[in-house]
Amino acid sequence: MTAALLDGSARAIAEAVRTGAASAREIAQETLSRIKAQNTALGAFTDVTAVRALAKADAIDAARARGESLGPLAGAPFAVKNLFDIEGLPTRAGSKINRDRPPARADATALARLEAAGGVLIGSLNMGEYAYDFTGQNAHDGPSRNPHDLEHMTGGSSGGSGAAVAGGLVPIALGSDTNGSIRVPSSLCGLFGLKPTYGRLSRAGAFPFVASLDHVGPIARSVGDLALAYDAMLGRDEADPAQADMPAAPASPTLSDGVKGLRIARLGGYFARSAESSAIAAVDVVARALKADRVVELAGSEQARSAAYLITMVEGAALHLERLRTRLRDFDPDVGDRLIAGAMLPGAWIAQAQKFRRRFRTEALALFRNVDILLAPATPCRAPRLGQKTFVLDGREMLVRAHLGLFTQPISFIGLPVVVAPVWTEGERLPIGVQIIAAPWREDLALRVARALEQDGVVRAPVARLS
Repeated sequence: MTAALLDGSARAIAEAVRTGAASAREIAQETLSRIKAQNTALGAFTDVTAVRALAKADAIDAARARGESLGPLAGAPFAVKNLFDIEGLPTRAGSKINRDRPPARADATALARLEAAGGVLIGSLNMGEYAYDFTGQNAHDGPSRNPHDLEHMTGGSSGGSGAAVAGGLVPIALGSDTNGSIRVPSSLCGLFGLKPTYGRLSRAGAFPFVASLDHVGPIARSVGDLALAYDAMLGRDEADPAQADMPAAPASPTLSDGVKGLRIARLGGYFARSAESSAIAAVDVVARALKADRVVELAGSEQARSAAYLITMVEGAALHLERLRTRLRDFDPDVGDRLIAGAMLPGAWIAQAQKFRRRFRTEALALFRNVDILLAPATPCRAPRLGQKTFVLDGREMLVRAHLGLFTQPISFIGLPVVVAPVWTEGERLPIGVQIIAAPWREDLALRVARALEQDGVVRAPVARLS
């Protein structure tokens, strides 16, 4: 029964622990056994916090025995991308250099809030170096592998998060998303992922990449778990000065309200070009299910992606300038080269990029006067093979590392909330995701749409069976 629970949802695990059908310790032990058996193949975990996990599980079981009420994630295992601080561990952020840092003295806020809701931290997860990656391939820890086909990429930079959840090691993982690093792995690994509104969730205790673009959020195999994790992390945190002063708005209470009355359109133009047919077909499937036949355009999306690249390179370079000066040889060469290039970009370019960003956001928000939800591809293709450098779109050879975020970057550029929902096409072994985009602070609407699609069987996130 414990193994079956791990293949299911965090919600079901918590219910089993609350009713005594399973103990939190049994769940934790089974999770640790799975990680031991499968992590070498998946490349998901970089650190396993077994002692901490068992102690937390025992505390939950003791609380139940005393008749105390348990949280909504009681006994549910979760893991975090290794840029989140875990007390007692150095925060790697996917790098060789950060391993020399002293251990974190406290947990990141998002992690602490999941544990306060009853979640059991199992460990930290592989990622692209300093989050500057769309592939899930790490030069120091090796690649994360797509559980649906181990010869293919997970996507990045939250690649370990995608591998751990799709592979059935944990039902929930935390990732970060600057230009698409939650949404790309969710698409390639067949998972639900949530990038909240910029400023919605606290980033305190998460190693930064690009402060003006960084988001944190959950990845899960069910929309219900996605909402549970999101709700648990809500709330103001003075430790994150960039967090918006917005009231917490839990999504779970309205999750099953359906899509009736919602105005839904698909994004055309830029979002209907430069993609393999499978990416467009996935949007077709979702749009038909939602009876969304309207198409709108978000003018300037291609320029928005270019501006996002400029800001990413410059802010990233500024953050790492001292490391580039003193330890350049310890960087992944692909990451180091791009950061050096960012350090040399003219300031006038960045001023123009930020000016364009304000105008583009205004134009995007104008769309939401007439629609509630926008649909777009999450990635331009299914998961490329590990080591693959290029792929062909519209007859052009394009770099995999740079272009997997083709459709995610214009959206995170202006901080809109997005849920990725996985679509499986008949006859295909690999999934591909669709972005469900809402107006700022309306994560609840994007989650409602994803939930309706999940209930109707249009989208799903099964556990992969490793061969």
